[in-house]
Amino acid sequence: MRVLFLLLCSLLTTSIADHCFAQTSGGKSREQAVSPLTLSALAAKADLVAVAQVKDTDYVFTRSFPSEGSAFLQLLITYKKNKPGEEIVEVYEKGLHPHECYFENPTVLEEGRRFLVFFRLDEQDPEIYRGLPEGCALEILVTGDNRYALRFPLKGMDIADELEQLATEYDFRDSYAVFDDDSISPSEREELLDRGLIKPYQGKFKYTHGIDLTTARNLISAEALKSKRNW
Repeated sequence: MRVLFLLLCSLLTTSIADHCFAQTSGGKSREQAVSPLTLSALAAKADLVAVAQVKDTDYVFTRSFPSEGSAFLQLLITYKKNKPGEEIVEVYEKGLHPHECYFENPTVLEEGRRFLVFFRLDEQDPEIYRGLPEGCALEILVTGDNRYALRFPLKGMDIADELEQLATEYDFRDSYAVFDDDSISPSEREELLDRGLIKPYQGKFKYTHGIDLTTARNLISAEALKSKRNW
């Protein structure tokens, strides 16, 4: 899968190819690197912090990669409000870059993925949101006893908090905890197997650890969750 990804990268335009190789090598391409922040610092920068579920997306694709468009997410739990009464929010993204804010579109037979999200208002259009430079979302899985937990290891944002010690073993009942063999590189798969963070499951693999959402939420200060707006 990794070899195929690199081959596709080699066929893309310069700007997109730079992004691809940065993602596979751990580099930041031509983008300015951003330092990891704590969950509390991320919340302070955001206009909206919430648990949200992807309902639909409307993206333009460039050689199988989303390159511009909007995602529509339903707010399930709101920790920091931008305005009262929001239920569905639009999140716009453009271009390919580290920590981009694109979401996978669910099929008609699936529930959308759930995330802990950190969104900022779009400077040009206050009716829509954008991601932060540090990223916008951490995936949430449903545990066997119907609680929410951040999937561990985290992906999509670099977090400064020491979270590994908070990771707990779970028997997830969430279908998104299960993934195909070619969804990650062989080296990453072997590392996660060695650390006990995934296990073979019905011919596929399954994540085994997460961080209880309430525990993660308690790392965010009350000051960071104060709304920036006065209604």
